[in-house]
Amino acid sequence: MAALSNELQIAVEHHQAGRLAEADSLYRRVLEFEPNNASALHLRGVLAHQQARNEDAVGSIEKAIRAGGPHPVVLNDLGKAYFALKRYREAKRCFAKALSLDPEHAEALGNLGAVLALTGELREARSRLRKAVALQPGYPNAWFNLGAVLRRLHEPEEAEQSCRRALALDPRMADAHLELGNVLADLGKLEQAEACYRKAIELDATLAPAHARLAEMLKMTLRLEEAETSYRAALALQPSAATFQALGGVLYELDRPLEAREAFRRALEVDPELVEARWSLAVLRVIELDDAGRTEDAAAELERLSAWLASHRIDDPSRAVGAMYPFDLAYRERNHRPLLERYGGLCAGLMERWRKKERLRPARPAGMQPIRVGVVSAHVHEHSVWNAIVKGWVGHMDRGRFELSLFHLGIRQDAETDYARSRAAHFEAGARPLRRWVDAISERRPDVLIYPEIGMDLTSIQLACLRLAPLQLAAWGHPLTTGLPTVDAYLSAELFEPPEAGEHYRERLIALPNLGCCYEPYRVEALDPDPAEPGIEPGAPLLLCPGAPFKYASEHDDVYPAIARALGACRLVFFELNPRGAREALIARLKAAFARAGLDYERYVSFVPPLVRPAFYGLMKRADVLLDTIGFSGFNTAMQAVECGLPIVAWEGRFMRGRFASGIVKRMKLDEVVAKTEKEYIALAAKLAGDTAYREQIRARIVAARDVLYGDKAPIRALEEFMMSEIRRA
Repeated sequence: MAALSNELQIAVEHHQAGRLAEADSLYRRVLEFEPNNASALHLRGVLAHQQARNEDAVGSIEKAIRAGGPHPVVLNDLGKAYFALKRYREAKRCFAKALSLDPEHAEALGNLGAVLALTGELREARSRLRKAVALQPGYPNAWFNLGAVLRRLHEPEEAEQSCRRALALDPRMADAHLELGNVLADLGKLEQAEACYRKAIELDATLAPAHARLAEMLKMTLRLEEAETSYRAALALQPSAATFQALGGVLYELDRPLEAREAFRRALEVDPELVEARWSLAVLRVIELDDAGRTEDAAAELERLSAWLASHRIDDPSRAVGAMYPFDLAYRERNHRPLLERYGGLCAGLMERWRKKERLRPARPAGMQPIRVGVVSAHVHEHSVWNAIVKGWVGHMDRGRFELSLFHLGIRQDAETDYARSRAAHFEAGARPLRRWVDAISERRPDVLIYPEIGMDLTSIQLACLRLAPLQLAAWGHPLTTGLPTVDAYLSAELFEPPEAGEHYRERLIALPNLGCCYEPYRVEALDPDPAEPGIEPGAPLLLCPGAPFKYASEHDDVYPAIARALGACRLVFFELNPRGAREALIARLKAAFARAGLDYERYVSFVPPLVRPAFYGLMKRADVLLDTIGFSGFNTAMQAVECGLPIVAWEGRFMRGRFASGIVKRMKLDEVVAKTEKEYIALAAKLAGDTAYREQIRARIVAARDVLYGDKAPIRALEEFMMSEIRRA
């Protein structure tokens, strides 16, 4: 017996020194002579767990318990083996039994907390993990798991502290860097989050979730090519339906629809029931068919999707609604109301299924004065929607009659976010799941909810489908009908809408006075540009084409060589904005258009990188003309041009989205620079760019008249009266 005891002691020494093969050999020898030696069985099971042979570990440790009886340490080690096998029920039982024998066993508390977190028992997990770190403050895994649980319970500040405690104890814990990155992302600290994901990858390049989360950060900051690379790195390590789906979304934004479609198909190969991939494929097909003018076929595609959704049990219907929106329809000059009504009906139907599953109660308005108004937006920060639309509401809505709450769905925060927070009666921000947003909004019991940009953010679509207020309004942050039966009215502007505009909206159209918004100029101190930077010749007219590449419809490509031919020497300056695929496609199309016209593309066209606002203002002050994007005008760009005194060739299209610049110049009584046909557009561009006296006359009139565009409270007063009348009528 003494010899066996000695051999067991030597085995333990080998084990502790990491000489696992030698230790295992000696454990076997002990067990040959004494098959029921509880210590050898236990330690051999621990060794098997360390070698990822967890079935062997379970068998050996269970024999140890039968031989020597239950012991907290042994039960904890058995639970760890079950945990590694993802047999969480058995793991939980083992840890609980260990704690019944020793309630202050810190490791068992930490391990039980980890299991409870995986099984969704978050509050109980938090309690166990807090006790574990109180008993053993130097326990990095428990701090890490506590941080992860606190994040899921939406306690990000404490979660950050816990993750940092874990890393102070073990700076090389890659999982803790990953979780700290997740917490920082929730807090809107995107640069710090990205650094954490990169550190996690540096420590463990095989950590697929770190690559995937880094890709999400890169996507949020519009570094789409880098995001693609990171998603592909994650997939190489761990093929995942969710990651294929996310990659497809990035490829779609990169204007590579064929590759996006393939990524969604790969997602379905991994998980044939992945509803968001099924939805995304259908939406891609709808866009493709509509682009080809096959609107009936596009509608039929939505019918097929509807049939599939009706015939399948879907665990989380909201995931489909949050997967993809047919955003590209806005760049086709057609009335998309019929198609978007069908799409909106699908969204609303799925979210009704989600509502019933979540057992949500109907909206209960406050029914008291002041009227409670909520604004739900992903862009309560420096952004075109905030600057053009929401900031005026926040700054000038009557606080005596209306109590304004802001629900910032995005994670970006800046000085504009701080301003919004200071002006709102109630402010909510930060990453959170859909149900938490529903609860946050419902708790305020709003009488009115306004969604400024339905279609630009998928969470806003999900929320708008749920009827969280008696009166729900959309605005022109995304200039198309929402198609949703749960949105009552669409807020637009008198100067943006054609006479037949009501036919374009499922919602009741409310055309607010003038430009429909209360806008303030940026008052930027412009930087003088380098005259050689855009590739222009001194003295040649400079015409800015500021739209994102995907806004330029191919049917208007021949306009630009026609302008060049009319002017002779000139330079048309476009911008190298994302996505790269759209930019390259536009360049190829323009080269073909100039070749058709017998003109040298290189002589007339330049593409310049995106500019910070002072540099952009400097370029506008140097330019001669701004060419409004035909078909999809730019409101903020036109307003900035006006602020710089830059003459505009404004397009007046068939739909509101093609009439922003024309509405702006008409407000200044400059109807003569509005074109309704390509012929008029070309002639106006040539006249403004080629006739110095006329151009300077228009410039002077802009400077004299532009104050009428700023600080206009008439649209806000009209919106207030509309909301008051609707609430009284209800």
